[in-house]
Amino acid sequence: MTTTLRRIDLRGRDLDPVTLRGVVPRAELDVSAAVDAVRPICEAVRERGTAAVLEYTERFDGVRLTSLRVPAAAIGAALAALDPAVRAALEETIRRVRTVQRGLRREDSVTRVVPGGTVTERWVPVRRVGLYVPGGIAVYPSSVVMNVVPAQEAGVASIAVTSPAQREFGGLPHPTVLAACALLGVDEVYSAGGAQAVAMFAYGARDADGTLVVAPVDVVTGPGNVYVAAAKRYVQGVVGIDAEAGPTDIAVLADDTADAAHVAADLISQAEHDTLAAAVLVTPSQRLADAVDAELAAQVAATKHSERIRAALAGRQSAVVLVDDVEAGLAVVDAYAAEHLEVQTADARAVAARVRNAGAVFVGPHSPVSLGDYCAGSNHILPTGGSACHSGGLGVQTFLRGIHVVDYSAEALREVAGHVVALAEAEDLPAHGQAVTARFA
Repeated sequence: MTTTLRRIDLRGRDLDPVTLRGVVPRAELDVSAAVDAVRPICEAVRERGTAAVLEYTERFDGVRLTSLRVPAAAIGAALAALDPAVRAALEETIRRVRTVQRGLRREDSVTRVVPGGTVTERWVPVRRVGLYVPGGIAVYPSSVVMNVVPAQEAGVASIAVTSPAQREFGGLPHPTVLAACALLGVDEVYSAGGAQAVAMFAYGARDADGTLVVAPVDVVTGPGNVYVAAAKRYVQGVVGIDAEAGPTDIAVLADDTADAAHVAADLISQAEHDTLAAAVLVTPSQRLADAVDAELAAQVAATKHSERIRAALAGRQSAVVLVDDVEAGLAVVDAYAAEHLEVQTADARAVAARVRNAGAVFVGPHSPVSLGDYCAGSNHILPTGGSACHSGGLGVQTFLRGIHVVDYSAEALREVAGHVVALAEAEDLPAHGQAVTARFA
């Protein structure tokens, strides 16, 4: 299988944003198509609760469980057995992410509209959240951190984590995932993955006798494969979601100043996640494109998961997009709306400041996506598949609701009563006006 990225040549073409969205590389299997596949799974969990989750766990993960909840002893044992170097890395990641999230939490604000009339915006945490941590072909204790810390900083009182059952660990989630939960003080953890886990959180899950095993949540967050993203789309409305975080994607906007070895390494780092992962280079430099192809051939051959990486790079979701200049490249990356966007150009900060659509932007040669995956302090749970044009990454505000509190005195209400009546009459809703004038009869 080749490691050469296919090329999309847009040089000399003046394309509008709508047309650009149609020509940028995308995976063949999108979230819309996957919704049909997850619908019966979600409905089975809604109707049959725990029994359905256990059945799908056996079917998809090859593990026959008798209980979904992970025993507290298993969580504690996982932390006790954790490699000290991994523990130190997780603790530093937790510290950095907590520092950023604490700084991002919005404060309540009071606006004096008129004398005697105020509107206060209160930021109130949701009651309970369900946090999804992937566990398929890789292990993601970092995703425990990225999910849990913002919820804690928001003040969420009830936090539950779920991660796929692992056959080699007796049906428990991976022990490093459990250890990360222990470091964060989370003791409500379930062995469930895929669409059935998302549905379990959205609808709750009861045993056949009606005993509540998993209480429903208000918000479901976390990354996963395309079926997890589809399940989140299916249950949205029943619960809130962060974004449809499906297979990962990276775009690199680079010019002749970029180091081809760095660019190739960064594309490979994200292709390593999944055969459906997308790796896209947008550049005005034919020379850089050729050099990156040469680096990919050498680096992929030397890396551990070369077969998986080659499949991702060969997929139609990955490509080199040739453009006339960096200005045209900006239009392409805004149309693509990458989960991760690296800017490796001359004057990278100024170019990055002009990006409108991206989950996260990594500026210059020393801010690789891998840094953001772990220790930058930013969150790595980000919108994928082009959804960064309308959604942002997971953060403390994901778990907070803005509530407006209106407080008017009699004098302030009397002053505006005529306007309320006029608008109520214009909308043919006279009772709205009467609800004000009744106070001054």
